[in-house]
Amino acid sequence: MSTKTVSLRENAYKKLRNLKREGESFSDVVERISKSRGLKDLEGSYPEIGEVKEQIEEERDQFRTRDLK
Repeated sequence: MSTKTVSLRENAYKKLRNLKREGESFSDVVERISKSRGLKDLEGSYPEIGEVKEQIEEERDQFRTRDLK
């Protein structure tokens, strides 16, 4: 298997490093997150995903309420 060197900005590297699970390589992380198809697939990868889901639900409720007026 061949390898490639990739340059990342420091903040991108930190984000990628934070996504690494125990025993995973950076290649494993990239493969895992690139397979994701939606928020549900990313659940657990990002600690703040629960906050995002809550915000989406709140905005949906506001949208539905606005349409009823």
